[in-house]
Amino acid sequence: MDPQAELRIVRRAYAKQITAAANVVDPRLTAAFAAIPREDFVGPGPWLMLRWWSRDYVPTPDADPVYLYTNDLVALLPERRLNNGQPSLHAYLMHQAAPASGEHVVHIGTGTGYYTAILAHLVGPSGRVTGIEYDVELAARARANLRAYANVEIIQGDGTLVSFGSADVIYVNAGCTRPAARWLDGLADGGRLILPLTSDDGFKGGAPEQVARSGAVFRIRREGAGYRAAWISPVAIIPCDGGRDQASEQALAEALARGGWQKVTQLYRDAELPDERCWLRGDGWCLAYD
Repeated sequence: MDPQAELRIVRRAYAKQITAAANVVDPRLTAAFAAIPREDFVGPGPWLMLRWWSRDYVPTPDADPVYLYTNDLVALLPERRLNNGQPSLHAYLMHQAAPASGEHVVHIGTGTGYYTAILAHLVGPSGRVTGIEYDVELAARARANLRAYANVEIIQGDGTLVSFGSADVIYVNAGCTRPAARWLDGLADGGRLILPLTSDDGFKGGAPEQVARSGAVFRIRREGAGYRAAWISPVAIIPCDGGRDQASEQALAEALARGGWQKVTQLYRDAELPDERCWLRGDGWCLAYD
């Protein structure tokens, strides 16, 4: 069999396995994962794969791309523990973000562009994706990897500060201790922000209960002047450059230790809300209960 034909079969099987692992039934998302070659975004093989049983990188036997189609992280800069993230987590978070054809997605922490390409497939030629990457080397690699994607623009810079047009989806792929004002301001009415909040322990992973008490992903939906909020997942993920500070990290760590994140229903940009309604309060904002 032609190697490319074989890979297409492997990708289709991978896409079904990934969406099943994410407990997602979404034919558009399955098609997007089946369409995008992961090997185009992770450098030449053999590759270092982060295997959960060893908690360390393990090299693939050779440079056959078939090894990339598992639910594992692939090292991008192994010396810094920077990886192409877990496919099933991204499948779940993308499903929650629900990017539609024709929409504008802003991808914060684009890495080398694999998940940016999947988002570009989801919004189609009538939509567009703005990928923002802090790391200079990764941004350059993403720009090269995505040069054939006419609906993608890559910007190198601080994703909490970079200007972008009104966004239907802001998809953040790094752990913050607070939402950036730029993101809240930049959401269109009806727009969705996927926001991972992590304490300083939130990069370490570990047992599921440890992950749950060190990181939480919220979906923030803008509704006019207000913001609906819902917890959607625990998370362990790399820290967000520009999206963290000591005071908000301490407050977040205390909130995660208390629990109750599942009850959050609103994000308020209002410092006057009573403490008993706030799960997590920051400078001029809070995640709160009804």
